[in-house]
Amino acid sequence: MPNDPANPEGPSAIDSIRPPAAPGAKRSAASARRSESARVAVLSAADDLLAERGFDGVTIEGIAARAGVAKQTIYRWWKSKAEILYDNLLQDAEKELVWPQPQPQPQPQRTAPADALRSYLRTFCAFLCTAPAGRVLQTLIGQAQLDPGAAATVRDGFLREQRARDLRRMHELLPDLGVDAPTEQQAAEALDALLAPVYYRVLVLGEPADAAFADAQVDLLLARIAARRPA
Repeated sequence: MPNDPANPEGPSAIDSIRPPAAPGAKRSAASARRSESARVAVLSAADDLLAERGFDGVTIEGIAARAGVAKQTIYRWWKSKAEILYDNLLQDAEKELVWPQPQPQPQPQRTAPADALRSYLRTFCAFLCTAPAGRVLQTLIGQAQLDPGAAATVRDGFLREQRARDLRRMHELLPDLGVDAPTEQQAAEALDALLAPVYYRVLVLGEPADAAFADAQVDLLLARIAARRPA
């Protein structure tokens, strides 16, 4: 948990090399540091409360009390608890849902694309099932079924952007999996074949999706691609 945001931090290295500023400017810089500290505290508090109490148990009042800030501070940046949780999701997913980058390897490299699929799907399963941001995503997807505003935020924001990143990487991998000149539709179908079973298992059945489950989905996709390959 960050330090009490009411306590200003010391001067930074950048501040030490700047020319002297007017007293008002110094106060503004200190205020900016306190604001960032408060923002981090709010995000951390919302994450903790969601894990402890579930979505219905998270309130702006509770977040403010846990973070040590005033409710007015929260409302300056967010309109609702859903927006706070959504910011947490974006911040964590950007760091955690990352495709493995191709590494230079001796020829042949035919196993590398399959390994990339397995690695990413295992990462996605772990993210959705065990990561704090995965709990946020599950919660927001559930809330989206009841709240059109939450649905628009999640679908038109995070899910659309994450899907675009996933589609780009899938499109890059398909040629090495034996799909010549893949279309966008083929990339979408391959991505859906991997991710849809995970969402169904976790969100509908309420069961975990482990590494073995992820590998099984990749094997099914590879078999499907092989069956469609011209003889």
